[in-house]
Amino acid sequence: MTPAARVSAAIEILDEILAGSAAEKALTNWARRSRFAGAKDRAAIRDHVFDALRCRRSFAALGGGETGRGLMIGELRAANADLSDIFSGLGHAPAAISAAEQAACRAPEVGAEALDMPDWLYELLTQQMGKEEAEATCDALRSRAPVWLRVALRRGSRENAAAMLLSEGIVTRPHPKVKTALEVTENARKIMNSSAYFGGFVELQDASSQAAVLALPDPAGGASALDYCAGGGGKSLALADMGYAVDAHDIAPARMKDIPERAARAGVGIFVRNDPQALAKEYDLVFVDAPCSGSGTWRRTPEAKWTLTPERLGELREIQRDVLEKAAKLVRPGGYLAYATCSILRIENEDQIEAFVARNRKFENVRSHEFLPGPLGDGFFLNLLLSG
Repeated sequence: MTPAARVSAAIEILDEILAGSAAEKALTNWARRSRFAGAKDRAAIRDHVFDALRCRRSFAALGGGETGRGLMIGELRAANADLSDIFSGLGHAPAAISAAEQAACRAPEVGAEALDMPDWLYELLTQQMGKEEAEATCDALRSRAPVWLRVALRRGSRENAAAMLLSEGIVTRPHPKVKTALEVTENARKIMNSSAYFGGFVELQDASSQAAVLALPDPAGGASALDYCAGGGGKSLALADMGYAVDAHDIAPARMKDIPERAARAGVGIFVRNDPQALAKEYDLVFVDAPCSGSGTWRRTPEAKWTLTPERLGELREIQRDVLEKAAKLVRPGGYLAYATCSILRIENEDQIEAFVARNRKFENVRSHEFLPGPLGDGFFLNLLLSG
């Protein structure tokens, strides 16, 4: 496919997303009806789509409208590309830009529009962080996220994993602060087919998430841990690699279907507990990766930035409160409750912990860690509580 044909495809997919389809579904649907597209074409089109979603407001201003075509005009204008080369109307290229479209293009307004954030969220972040930090955070969410790998240290050293990956053309560099993390700088799309991945030496996991797990207490003597909202098992695997004896649980057991295979690959034991009645009465550590807005990961899931509403945020806060209360009952006296989100919103993080401690006086707030999105990882929050 030519660059212009790829832009045409991105316009088609973006229109489907703007009409209400999920981004991944729209991309998959297009790929199924476009068997002629090769792997490089699909990757390039995906990049166009996700770049446009990250910068939806500013690209719409630059492109003269919040349509697939407007977003792609805005994306190319932001990149100082020659629009006449792409919007030529020749072959599979999109139609030439009209005089009316040219007239509708404008610079985005300073603030929420230029920083690609819904107005209400921009105001919330500004109140929470102050203008300077809020703007830096919003700006960070406009760019692509780095690809991070977690090295399973039980399998081998970070240096050994990097060498294995390099032998297959995957170039990495170590995180300066997180001992298990490698950033993939070249050929990230080869990871899932690499021997390092199939051999359980590495897993895909953001560096901030890795740092949060490493900040948990050392599992002396094979301490027990419950990953209460386990999902696909990324945190379960990291806890097991640290030396915890791990039970994994999720309210939707189907989410955990890949955990046994992933655990076998990594050479660790994780017990999947589909039935809540099968959980132990008490654990040394209960890890709660709570449902949240996902605002710290919006570089990876940019459509979520535009679909979140104040009402949905309120619902999530109620879910978080309920999950915390249920998980707290499973912590032994003298054990730890770890509350985590991939959110950068205080009302999902510090405010939840303050309210929980006020309701549950037997828990003592030990420490918290907050990571904002940037070159060294996504946004993430961890709070550790001690049960009295």
